[in-house]
Amino acid sequence: MNPFYPCYLSPLQSTTLIKDLQKVHITTNPNYKKSGTNSYVYLFNKWGFEPTKPGPYFQLSVPAEEGHQQPYFHHLDLAFWPRRQVLERLTMRRQLPNMARHYCLISTQDLLISGPIGIPGLVYQAAKNVQSPLGHTVFDSSMSSSYSQSSSSSWKISYGDNSLASGIVGTDKIDLGGLIVNNQAVELASILSPQLVRGHGDGFLGLAFGKINTVRPTAVPTPVENMISQNGIPKSAQLFTAKLGSWRDEDEPDKGAGFYTFGFIDEPTVAASAQQIAWTPIDNRSGFWQLASRFTIVNGRVIIQSRGTAIADTGTTLALVSDYVCEVIYSAIPGSSYDEDNQGYVYPTSVTLDELPNVIVAVGNTQITIQEEDLGFANIGNGTIYGGLHSRGTLPFGILGDTFSKCIYAASPAALLTDSQARKQLPQIFDQGNMRLVVQRPEQNQNISVPLP
Repeated sequence: MNPFYPCYLSPLQSTTLIKDLQKVHITTNPNYKKSGTNSYVYLFNKWGFEPTKPGPYFQLSVPAEEGHQQPYFHHLDLAFWPRRQVLERLTMRRQLPNMARHYCLISTQDLLISGPIGIPGLVYQAAKNVQSPLGHTVFDSSMSSSYSQSSSSSWKISYGDNSLASGIVGTDKIDLGGLIVNNQAVELASILSPQLVRGHGDGFLGLAFGKINTVRPTAVPTPVENMISQNGIPKSAQLFTAKLGSWRDEDEPDKGAGFYTFGFIDEPTVAASAQQIAWTPIDNRSGFWQLASRFTIVNGRVIIQSRGTAIADTGTTLALVSDYVCEVIYSAIPGSSYDEDNQGYVYPTSVTLDELPNVIVAVGNTQITIQEEDLGFANIGNGTIYGGLHSRGTLPFGILGDTFSKCIYAASPAALLTDSQARKQLPQIFDQGNMRLVVQRPEQNQNISVPLP
């Protein structure tokens, strides 16, 4: 299950591109229910990989209505499935639940928006979508004087549970916590599958790059790309940052609060780390925040990664690493095991803080420690916790999801910085101009109590 971190968007009439900048606070989806297996199976579809560890679920491509190969989740009534028996032993298709866990407000008619950095573009439910249930706020273009509809563009996206969304495209002015983005392409969903309508949020603010945008016949710039191209936004403000909070940190000075910022870095958060900001180049050719991650250290043991790359994504709940790294991590936890029924690693709730391993992930030339409290993700009952790191299967790279992201304050400057002193002033920043800046978030306490649902 994927905890997106959303926000509210608001329309504005001012022509000033920077107003009073402020944090965009993250709130929790009250409908989100933690499930380790569901979260992991969801990632099969999102990242398009096959599992390499035994378990009941796998992905099978079948012809979709449009004729292209569409992945579906399937369940096998087998402890371990030989490939030749996959089709013969098929029993059911996996249904995907509501995946978004966190939301925030960015003002455009007070829409509750999810903000994953692994999705491109800005998507709203449109006012003409009669399927929208009570409780949703839908975008009404007649209420925005800056909205303009495109006569030729459209978009469509489908998911592995056979759900889809499609609609028209327009442009509008959006306010991201005081940072104004003009002529931003807005994808309005006029058709939504019921399982998407049932979600808690009203849309997505995608913070990835345009390479994976689905608008046709011509792809449109994403919000982060427009931040770079607008002349009215100085380079120092062409950035956004993310801090993902957690219920585990309610006794910390920040009370476990999470936020985004657009156009500025929250200096108190950086100062609290008492560290210099580290930076690493980003390869955004695939549309994602891909970076070098050449090794992992577990209790002092260095494990070199063969491919040495990973994608950072706040829309992925778990962290995905190689099978060997998984084995080393969980072999260091007393009583841990691989649970085939749940298709993931588990360990006893009785494990104490000093029994959990020290896990370090390389991000460029920086080493980030995974907090002990984030090694456990979900309570699956019977005194067992579903872990926060799992197999990346056939993926040739790792995925640094929220298990990693909650350990850092991340920032991304939209313009590539060349001044070394300026770099030192930035925290882990999502960089639209090929740089990701990172600062470890130290905590006074590690809360390893059994994860809440």
